[in-house]
Amino acid sequence: MSIRLSAPERRKQLLSVAVDSFGVQGYHITTMNRLAQAAGVTKPVLYQHFRSKRELYLAVLSDVGERLREVIAQATSNATTPHEQVEAGFGAYFGFFANEPPSFQVLFGDAARNDAEFAAVSHRVEAELADTIAELMTVGKSSEDRRLLAFGIVGLAEGSSRYWVARGLDIDPHVLAKRMADLAWYGLRGVPAR
Repeated sequence: MSIRLSAPERRKQLLSVAVDSFGVQGYHITTMNRLAQAAGVTKPVLYQHFRSKRELYLAVLSDVGERLREVIAQATSNATTPHEQVEAGFGAYFGFFANEPPSFQVLFGDAARNDAEFAAVSHRVEAELADTIAELMTVGKSSEDRRLLAFGIVGLAEGSSRYWVARGLDIDPHVLAKRMADLAWYGLRGVPAR
């Protein structure tokens, strides 16, 4: 028997169950039957919120991206210096995925790489993260230059995350954040103002 939730609460619950299922089992193995069962709802209830598994996966991608951006924005807004902003941003990024490993697989795993529509959402999330980072930057001669550097930082975070996740998250996310922040900070400080 499912607990009576409001429509927004139910949607949030379904997204949470779906990110775990998709992140662990993958898109193709996960079924709407399994998702409904894991959420403790009937399949018709699941279909009231999402017309298809594809629509649900797209919603999960967007939800993960939005929550990740919010965590990073909050962390960087509390920092008092630019260097602290860099470290706080990386810390929020790695902390988010340390707390939610399936979210990394959803956002950057096989389904998001091998399906054009899923990849577009994943790339949109990366672009929005880069835009957020570019707004914080004090280096670069133009907004386009800052955006280019910001995409490099996003790539640095994603690439180091792939290594980290492949090793079973056995590296402390705070240590990883500090190392990547130092790399980005000292590298950006060396960018000439051409």
